[in-house]
Amino acid sequence: MSVFLLGGGRDVAVCGSLLETFVSEARQRAADRAPAIALLLVLEADDDASVDRFREVLEAAGAESGEIRVHAIVEGESFTDAAVEADGLFVGGGLTPAYGDAFGGIRDLVRERVASGMPYAGFSAGASIAAGPALVGGYRVGGVEVVSEDAGEELDAVEVRPGLGLLDFAVDVHAAQWGTLSRLVAAVDAGLVTDGVAIDENTALVISAQAAPAVCGSGQVWRVESTASGVHVQVLRA
Repeated sequence: MSVFLLGGGRDVAVCGSLLETFVSEARQRAADRAPAIALLLVLEADDDASVDRFREVLEAAGAESGEIRVHAIVEGESFTDAAVEADGLFVGGGLTPAYGDAFGGIRDLVRERVASGMPYAGFSAGASIAAGPALVGGYRVGGVEVVSEDAGEELDAVEVRPGLGLLDFAVDVHAAQWGTLSRLVAAVDAGLVTDGVAIDENTALVISAQAAPAVCGSGQVWRVESTASGVHVQVLRA
């Protein structure tokens, strides 16, 4: 079982290259039949581009068009059990709180499926909600701005909500590009989470039961944890 956490990015070819192993693991799970790769998206009402965009990412990773099963809903709707009946689960990006809400009824099922060997890939919001303590947005801690309001995900105070529980640390995304490392540092300093990672765009952190965590791509992963002397930040590179 592997969990692929992508920090976002608009380069389809680069993001696809980061998911080649994910597609390979889905094929291994399917064994002698064509794999079913579920693409789960929570769309804003006027979003007519994300389905094609994330399909292209999976195809750039080596998935055949007929292997991709799209489950696209709009904000306020929820995914059902059928959405995760697949050999691999790819959760795309968008408004992170809406993604967290959309999985409310099937969190346990997702966790069970991944524990049984189904690979999971999360892109931006999909990476953030993979955590147990999911940092879903906000730009203030204790009334103090800790990141640009533009990165707040339509929330004021920084919020941590129950995520899918695939990881025991928090995940923030678009780290260097949106400046969200400061939000994660502030969240750890305030005790909202004990530790976490902030992932740059075009970069992935791969968590596998068979190997040590690995960083892939052109950017960096910023590991943040609370220590006796304060908040410690470590840079992880490919």
